[in-house]
Amino acid sequence: RIFDRFHQVARQLRNRHEGRPTLDVNDEYDAQDLLHALLRLFFDDIRPEEWTPSCAGRSARMDFLLKDEKIVVEVKKTRDNLAEKQIGEQLIQDIARYKAHPDCDHLVCFIYDPEEKIGNPRGLEADLSREEEGFKVSVYIRP
Repeated sequence: RIFDRFHQVARQLRNRHEGRPTLDVNDEYDAQDLLHALLRLFFDDIRPEEWTPSCAGRSARMDFLLKDEKIVVEVKKTRDNLAEKQIGEQLIQDIARYKAHPDCDHLVCFIYDPEEKIGNPRGLEADLSREEEGFKVSVYIRP
C-alpha cells in the first residue's frame, strides 16, 4: 500500500498551504527520504545505509534494513540515463548481493517512475520477482 500511494503522497507534498516549502521528489535520495518517513508509520527499527557482504569483490550499502522482519528495501528512481534496461541490470546485481546477506529473507525493490520511463512495468516486475530457497524478491514499479 505504501508503494501504491507513494506518488499521491509526493504530489500532495508539492501542494502546500500558502506555497510553503516542501520536499520535491527529484532524485533517488528524495525518494528514499520520503519512503523512510512512510516506513516509520509501520516499523520501529529501520536501519538505513547498512553495508552488504562482499559479492564479486564489491560491497554496497542497502537503502533500508528492517532487521526484525529480515526485509531489505531497495529504492530506485528512474531518470534519463536510468530506465528499464539499466534498472533491470542493477536489480539483478542487487538480488545476488542481498541473497547472501544473513539479515535478508525478503528483498523489496521499489522503483519510482513518475515520468513512466519504463515501457512495461508489470513485465519487469514479473521478470524480477521470485521466491526460491527461502529468499523472496518483490518488485514494485509505480508512477
